Amino acid sequence: MNALGAAVDAPRGKEKERMAAYDLEEQEQIANLKAWWNQYGNLVAIALLLAALIVAGWSGWRWYRASQSGDAAAAYAELLKAVRANDTKKVGDTAGLLTAKFGGTNYAALGALLSAKQYYLAGDAKTAKVQLEWVATKARDPELATIARLRLANVLLDEKAYDEALKQLDAPREAAFDGLVAATRGDVLAAKGAKADARAAYTTALEKLDKNDAAMRQQVQLRLDALGAS
Repeated sequence: MNALGAAVDAPRGKEKERMAAYDLEEQEQIANLKAWWNQYGNLVAIALLLAALIVAGWSGWRWYRASQSGDAAAAYAELLKAVRANDTKKVGDTAGLLTAKFGGTNYAALGALLSAKQYYLAGDAKTAKVQLEWVATKARDPELATIARLRLANVLLDEKAYDEALKQLDAPREAAFDGLVAATRGDVLAAKGAKADARAAYTTALEKLDKNDAAMRQQVQLRLDALGAS
């Protein structure tokens, strides 16, 4: 072989050696991959399946919640029509449907509040209390629960169930309701004959009520003045 042929064959030989080395390395990697897959393949497949199920479940849940919300809104619209028509039975039936089928939505709590008012105005305080108790204990929105407790306290006040009314006002609440709760507490205590405690409650109410709520503040001031000096 002449010098030129040797010069040409030398790189070719080195290239073959590199290719052989690459082939060996690839075979080792494939073997390692096969071994890893044999050991962990089932776990990976299960993890992928679980991930797919989670994604599908989340999508299904979002669709279900959207569907629930739409159906609840439609039922609530029917309840509003019944309220305008002063149809107490229809109001009660629709509110019952909302709490039974869509109890996790605010529509159910709002419907129960409207139903309680409808029954109370119709002279059925017992059913009104049941509706208000449901909102007070089941509503997911703490503001709606507090509103229900305030109304329930007023119903109990009318029934002279003073201690029960005060228990409703002792429940945890957001600070925004402190003024209204204090005013209602003052009403209960005044009716109970605890004038000093009523005075203190009304004073607290004036401190906590919204400065822009002139009408409510005036009512509380009148009640406080009616109690006279300590």
